[in-house]
Amino acid sequence: MVATWLEVLVGGFLLESVEGTGMPTDRLSRRTIVALSAVGVLSAAVGIFTRAGTDAIQRVLGQSVTLPRPATESDTSLEAAIANRRSRREYGDQSLGRDDLGQLLWAAQGITDRLRGHRAAPSAGALYPLELYVVVGDPGVEGVDTGVYRYRPRSHDLVQTSAEDVQAELRAAALDQDDVEDAAIDIVVCAVDERTTGKYGERGASRYVPMEAGHVGENVYLQAESRSLATVTIGAFEDERVRDLVGAPAAQRPLYVIPVGTRP
Repeated sequence: MVATWLEVLVGGFLLESVEGTGMPTDRLSRRTIVALSAVGVLSAAVGIFTRAGTDAIQRVLGQSVTLPRPATESDTSLEAAIANRRSRREYGDQSLGRDDLGQLLWAAQGITDRLRGHRAAPSAGALYPLELYVVVGDPGVEGVDTGVYRYRPRSHDLVQTSAEDVQAELRAAALDQDDVEDAAIDIVVCAVDERTTGKYGERGASRYVPMEAGHVGENVYLQAESRSLATVTIGAFEDERVRDLVGAPAAQRPLYVIPVGTRP
């Protein structure tokens, strides 16, 4: 059956919102999405939302930040990026461009096949258990306010979850590693294990999900190299503290903190 206009308009938003809570999206049928969409649209049309309900929706949505369309070609060959890839812990004082940020996030979890929903990094069973958060500090990103954001792969944009500058606190949570605060941004990779264990059992959490995070980390490395940026992957941190700082739900476990900045 061809998707209805209602599903097209609202279904994507519902899926992104559910993903942010950690609930497995594969449990939602198309009929469920359409039904929920109809309720939301009709309720808005007749004005039965209370002011409190509207405020709650705004808190869920936050401020969105559009990202430039990702490039699929560059002057750097894949072979050169692999040969030159290094962990770089020193950063310049220039801001990242919004195109840099968008390209990094696309390389990590961006959509590469709109029809099937496939992403830039491989995922066991195409279940995609990872969620990306971006801590924007100083020097930050041109045109993007300081704060914490969640990346939405389908719409290739960001939703602000906090306007607070938490980079210094993130550094403390990462065992006081300087590069976490010195970088322009920190990408925090979290996992919703239930999306994978529902199909693969405990092996999903112990093997497949960490493997997928590794794929994401290498993609960020190579994309940073191709754009002459500096990055390193960090796994030494206090899990609960990092999760609290980015505002991730309890069902998500942090796997990586990835500082990225310009080169000095």
